[in-house]
Amino acid sequence: MVVEDERALAELVGTYLEREGFEVMITSDGVDAVRLARQADPDVIVLDVGLPSLDGMEVCRQVRTHSDAYVIMLTARTEEVDTLIGLSVGADDYMTKPFSPRELMARVQAMMRRPRTGVASGQTAGSVPREPVRTFGDLDIDGDGRDVSVAGVPVSLTRTEFDILLALAREPGVVFTRPQLIASVWGPNWVGDAHLVDVHIGHLRRKLGDEASRGRYVRTVRGVGYRMGTGR
Repeated sequence: MVVEDERALAELVGTYLEREGFEVMITSDGVDAVRLARQADPDVIVLDVGLPSLDGMEVCRQVRTHSDAYVIMLTARTEEVDTLIGLSVGADDYMTKPFSPRELMARVQAMMRRPRTGVASGQTAGSVPREPVRTFGDLDIDGDGRDVSVAGVPVSLTRTEFDILLALAREPGVVFTRPQLIASVWGPNWVGDAHLVDVHIGHLRRKLGDEASRGRYVRTVRGVGYRMGTGR
C-alpha cells in the first residue's frame, strides 16, 4: 500500500512496485489508509509523513494496533528527531525525499524476503525445528509465538525490534556488528543507514526497561556492536 498525497510520486512508486510483481493500492488520505490497512492487510506500507486529515506518524501508530505490515516512512524532513519519532511509533525504515525509486524497491524486496512469522518463508511449521523459549534473567523470548515478557509482564515489540532481539538471543555469546545484524534481520541486500540499528536497539531497550549503561539484556560492546546480556 502506497500512502502519498503527491499524486505523481504515488503513481511513480506504484508503477515501480507493479513492475516487480506487487499488487498495489494507493491512497492520499491518512484516515483512508488506516481503514484500508485493516481491510486489506498489506505486507508493506510506503507511508508519507505529511498527509491530510491524519499525518503519517498517527497513521503508523494506529496501524500498529492491528497490523504487522512492514512500514517504510517517507519524509521531506531531515531532522533526526523526525526520524526517531517515526521509528518510535512502529516504522521499520525511513527514506528522505527526494529518493531513488530503485533504492525504495530494493528495500521493499529485502523486507519481503523476511518471514512474516517465526517460520521461514516457504516452510510449514511442522517442517522446521521449534524455537525454544530463551530466558535471560527476567526476560523470556518465545520465538515461535513471537512473545516477549519481562518478569511475566508482556512487552509489545514491533516486528523489527523482535527480529533484532531474537537474532541476538539465538547466539548469546556472539557480538554482532551493525552489518551482521542488518544481514541477519533486514537481509544481505538491504541498503541504507546502518545506524538504523542503533535507533531500533534504543527503542528495544526502552521497552524492556534495560539501561544502556547496564546492558542487562542487550549489551553494547564498544567499537564492535551488540550482544545479549545475562539478564542480571
